[in-house]
Parts: sequence; structure tokens; C-alpha cells
Amino acid sequence: MPSSSSSSQPSQVRAAIVGSTGYGGVELIRLLAAHPYVTVASVISSSNAGEPFAAGYPHLTEIRTDILDAVDPELIADKADVVFFATPHGVSTKLASQFLAAGLKVIDLSGDFRLKNRDSYAQWYKKEAPQQDELERAVFGMSELFGDEVRGADFVTNPGCFPTATTLGLYPAVKAGWIDPDSIIVDAKTGVSGSGRGLSMAAHFSEVNENFKAYKVHQHQHTPEIEQTLARAAGGPVTVSFTTHLVPMTRGIMSTMYASLTDKSRTTADFRELYNQFYEGRPFVRVRPEGTYPSTKEVYGSNYCDIGVLVDERTKRLTVISVIDNLVKGASGQAIQNLNLMMGWDETTGLTFLPVYP
Repeated sequence: MPSSSSSSQPSQVRAAIVGSTGYGGVELIRLLAAHPYVTVASVISSSNAGEPFAAGYPHLTEIRTDILDAVDPELIADKADVVFFATPHGVSTKLASQFLAAGLKVIDLSGDFRLKNRDSYAQWYKKEAPQQDELERAVFGMSELFGDEVRGADFVTNPGCFPTATTLGLYPAVKAGWIDPDSIIVDAKTGVSGSGRGLSMAAHFSEVNENFKAYKVHQHQHTPEIEQTLARAAGGPVTVSFTTHLVPMTRGIMSTMYASLTDKSRTTADFRELYNQFYEGRPFVRVRPEGTYPSTKEVYGSNYCDIGVLVDERTKRLTVISVIDNLVKGASGQAIQNLNLMMGWDETTGLTFLPVYP
């Protein structure tokens, strides 16, 4: 296993991807193809094992000519140093400990290890939670907030897409005590790729096209993750009103957040200064100039989170608009950012590409 300490010439790391035929898995392959220190040594699929990878994704024919491996921890341990789980919820609960025991580093993109309360996981995910010691071992990998905990870790749970956009948008204001944490309302929108590649009526073209609808109202499983993370900033419990909407686009998340000011005299300029200071040195968070607000197209295909803030002088409430690409900063890009931190590399390694526009 390569050392996690910094080096002028880092060792090459071999990666395996479990769930490589989903959108998150194929995005990992696309991004890792440009990473100077990582080689994808194994692509794994329980449902398509034995089939050529490029049969499902012809656009990657020049990159992946191999056959999909079955899920076999002992076999994969001979091929890889780190394993990414880009799987549906419930899979890594059963498998992550086996790969850790085999000596691999694990980065889980599912929600299985994000919530540290087992009862909360069972309530929101409708599945049996991992064991408590495994939950405690998994470091919550929101890189901009908890990067010091990620450095040198061997097991990281990647944040969800909505929690990434929402928490990065709210954390500085909550931590500073400048907004009332009990007043937070989150109105969030996502593109269709957020539901994965599996077929469902909700993702049917005729249902999504020229349509805009709320879903999982007051029931979205990312709600407790947002509250859990913001509680670390507030120093106590936080409860948010969180509503998600599906919009007819492929990629992107926009979280629009509202909260009451604790000091009615604070201005937009005050909050912009707060956010700029908080995210100084954090290369993937960009705070917009006053009077400008981000759109999803402006981060498309990139690992950026763009944030705009505005104080409503009339209502004395803060509005925060935060956008990410759900498949990159909301999943695979952040997973690679976490790998960089785990290995002691510069966190931007392999992730410095610009957004695709238009």
C-alpha cells in the first residue's frame, strides 16, 4: 500500500470500482483516466460480471477493453489498493468490512455509512444499518469541512449530492452563529441522473420532459445527513425543512436556502466577507461577487461548488444559492478529492478541469 505522506513523486495507486456500470461508477472511470497517480485495475459489477465493460458504455471503448469482474474481495485485493463503492444503498454495508480486512482503502459513495445513528439510518433508508463500530470508523468525507480527518484515513464515506451543495452553502453562516439554525428552509432541485441509471417511471422521458415536480416531500433520506453535518457547526441539534424537486435536465443541483438573521444589522457584504474567509484556500468552492448568482450550467462537468449570498433587507433573512454537478462534486469528483487527501496528495490532483459550457 502506498504511503499517505506527501512525496514529490507519489506512488501509483491501483483502484477498483464496485458498481462500475452505474452513472457514478462510469463518472469515476472518466475522471480517473486523467489522474496521474491512479490506475483503474478492476471494474466490478454484480449484475453484468463477465461482460465487456464497453458493451454498456461504447464511448469508453478506447479506455476500458476489459471484462467486468465479479464481486470477490480476495480476488480484488490482489489487483487493487483502494476500492470505490458506487453502489445502491445497502451493498457496502455487507461488503466494505471485507475489503478493509483485506487491506484495501475504501471510499463509499452510497449512504450506508454517512449517518452515525443506526436508528436514524433505519428510519430514513428503510434498511438495517451497519454496525456501530463500522459507522464510527468511516470518516465523513466532506473535504472542505473535514479534510484534516480525511487525511490518512483508510475508510471514507462520501457525502450525498444534496448535502454537499446544501451544507457547503450553509456551514459558514451556521458556524459563525449569524443565522438561526431553527429557521432554515432548503428548496433543492436536481437533474435526472441523480436517480441513477435504473429504469423507473419517475425518470421516464415523458414524465420528466417539460415537467417540474417535487418528490419525497419531508421524506428525503438526505435530510438527516444535512442536519447531522450542520449540527457540528452549530454545536447542537439542527432541524431543517428540506424539499427536493426534479427538473428536466441531465446533471446539476441547485440548493436555494433561507434563514433568519440573528443580528438584523448584518449585510450582504458582511456575509460575502465571512464566506470568502471561510473558504479561502479551498479551491473547489467559489463565492460569487455581490449581485451575481450561480447557475448549474456554470459548474457542469466540474468539481466546483459555486455559492451566492444575499441578505434580504426587507425580511432580514439570508438567501444562499449553491450549485454543483451532482455526478462530480456531488459524487465521483468529491470521492477522488477524498482519495487525494487520504494519500497525502494535493487535493486538486486530477480534478483541475474547467466546467463544460454551454
